[in-house]
Amino acid sequence: MPKGIGKTVAQNKKAYHDYFIEETFETGIVLQGTEIKSIRAGKVNLKDSYARVQNGEVFLYSMHVSPYEQGNRYNHDPLRPRKLLLHRREINKLIGETKETGYALVPLKVYLKNGYAKVLLGLAKGKKKYDKREDLKKKEASREIERAFRERQKM
Repeated sequence: MPKGIGKTVAQNKKAYHDYFIEETFETGIVLQGTEIKSIRAGKVNLKDSYARVQNGEVFLYSMHVSPYEQGNRYNHDPLRPRKLLLHRREINKLIGETKETGYALVPLKVYLKNGYAKVLLGLAKGKKKYDKREDLKKKEASREIERAFRERQKM
């Protein structure tokens, strides 16, 4: 994960449940009009959003940015595709990786860094149902260990 992440605005917790995150990329995002004001207010939803490489550019789809309340006619379409800003070598790497079956580009987090909105994009491989069950078992076991440890500490 990149160092120096500022204020986290939105997180895609479901992505960690549905995918194995192999690598992450910090990307800039091209915004229009009052979108940055809505993002700063935390009116962003990453659920069911995904990224795709098209014509050598990366676009983010289905990220919902609510219209700014005081924006009147300067507001934007909440679900419009948004261009992500990456270096050419990173885009070329993503093109090669996503050609492999089973890989997807999933936005993990939207945050503010030095006044700019950034998206943490993950190169992810889909989990099978048994992988999800296994993760839940591990999580439950670690909770049990923590609980037992805390009970011992109290005595």
